[in-house]
Amino acid sequence: MDIEDKMIETTKEIFSSMVMMEIDVKRIMDDCGPLSNTITGMVGLAGTHKGILAIHVPYPVAMAITGSFLGMDVEEINADVHDAIGELANMLGGNVKTILSENGRDIELSLPSTISGSDYTFQLDKEVDKVIIEFDTGQGVFMVEMELEK
Repeated sequence: MDIEDKMIETTKEIFSSMVMMEIDVKRIMDDCGPLSNTITGMVGLAGTHKGILAIHVPYPVAMAITGSFLGMDVEEINADVHDAIGELANMLGGNVKTILSENGRDIELSLPSTISGSDYTFQLDKEVDKVIIEFDTGQGVFMVEMELEK
């Protein structure tokens, strides 16, 4: 099983068990281009593999995910939404850490952080191997991206 398949499996599992949402893979992408009205949650990876794992979630989908995650109505982008997307990035990062190294022993994760905006791009300034998977929630799509230094 390759890294793409494992990322798909782990993302579906986290959404099913923690967010109480069933999601489907929409497509594998080469680039996510400029992001618009989106929240990006991310964690850095350091050790035998260096890079970043990010989840890019458009505002309406972020509110739906947060509402499902916390079991409450969410009607605006607020600290709860940023916290929920950051925590999803953290959970995904933890699973990816285990995928990339035996029991995750030789990779450290940074604390999760989020950024959001009406128009921004997301890229490392190094040569990277990139995996971007777009998922459909039934209420819109989001992307999970992993960039690892070559």
